[in-house]
Amino acid sequence: MAGRGCGGDCGPGRANEDNARFLLLGALLALYLLGGAAVFSALERPHERQARQRWEERLAGFGRRHNLSRDALRGFLRHFEEAAAAGVRVDGARPRWDFPGAFYFVGTVVSTIGFGMATPATVGGKVFLIGYGLLGCSSTLLFFNLFLERLITGIAHVTRWCGARRPGRRAGRRARSPGRAAAAGKPSVRVVLLALGAASLALCCGAAALYAAAEGWGYLDALYFCFVAFSTIGFGDLVSGQQARYDGQGLYRVANFVLLLSGVCCLYSLFNVVSILVRQAVNWALGRAAGAGCRRGRGRGGPPRRNAVGPGRVRSGARGAAEADGSSGARRLSGEMVSMKDLLAANKASLAALQKQLSEAASGRPRRASTPPADDEFSGGVGAFAVMNGRLAETSAGS
Repeated sequence: MAGRGCGGDCGPGRANEDNARFLLLGALLALYLLGGAAVFSALERPHERQARQRWEERLAGFGRRHNLSRDALRGFLRHFEEAAAAGVRVDGARPRWDFPGAFYFVGTVVSTIGFGMATPATVGGKVFLIGYGLLGCSSTLLFFNLFLERLITGIAHVTRWCGARRPGRRAGRRARSPGRAAAAGKPSVRVVLLALGAASLALCCGAAALYAAAEGWGYLDALYFCFVAFSTIGFGDLVSGQQARYDGQGLYRVANFVLLLSGVCCLYSLFNVVSILVRQAVNWALGRAAGAGCRRGRGRGGPPRRNAVGPGRVRSGARGAAEADGSSGARRLSGEMVSMKDLLAANKASLAALQKQLSEAASGRPRRASTPPADDEFSGGVGAFAVMNGRLAETSAGS
């Protein structure tokens, strides 16, 4: 009876499924990286060559006009690079290590933006940064999780309020799908994705207009800066708030801090929600591949897999309805075929589990080891922490 419930081969089946998901996602990421590298190389390499050629011509012309050897001129330029790394500018930029500059620096540290325009030069500063960044980045990650939890809670309240204003339609939905009562009132992943996407887009566009006017950038450059900063990529080629004087300088610095904090929160939350969709898409692709393998096996005369869901085959009874809705705790077997309808129906349960786990992480309540994790949900955390916590939980249960 290993085909039903969590039988004897449930552990190996789960491990094989997790390994297949890991390998598929790793292969897709490798292809994504290779494609991105090809595109950026084709776009940026010619410009780099032209810039290098212009620089060599200007350097040679300057040396001839002032009767300087190339070695002497390059030595002077190295001294300039060292001064620039220490924060010295020829265009009158503000000091980097006064209190406002240091506050801007620590904000980029704990938010993991890391523009790189200011770095500690002393031994004491580098040692202090290690401990300060460890505690600060961990606390900021918790703050981002709390922000996402409250955002999902707020959207859930709005969803319930809108449903309460349409009692007839809501009652009809409950009558048609009684197995989804556990997810009632919870916003779907698509709703949260649309809300976060709209908020992030509006914030980026509004912030780009402000930065373009205050910093003298083009609007496209300002929009590029907003994405690089809010996503914590932080190249450092464009950095806000580095000029010596601004119109309304105090107000602009406060607005810059608020915009960076809000933007990082929105895009961090958006990445978490998109990761749920990516995980579900990977599960769907694996299910389709397993279903195709089952159909090929039946075509060769082999016996059908137990509990395989094929085209036109419908489960009956309360157990079938619960599995179709994804509300039961049982995992799908690796040979089952996942339909797109099941994939979309799992959104509400996945987001409800994410909200519950964020709340537990914030309040410090540990998860019970006896509760089996669902297939399409994050177990014990978000992102990379979910994988780590899930493995630790399995190790503790096995010992």
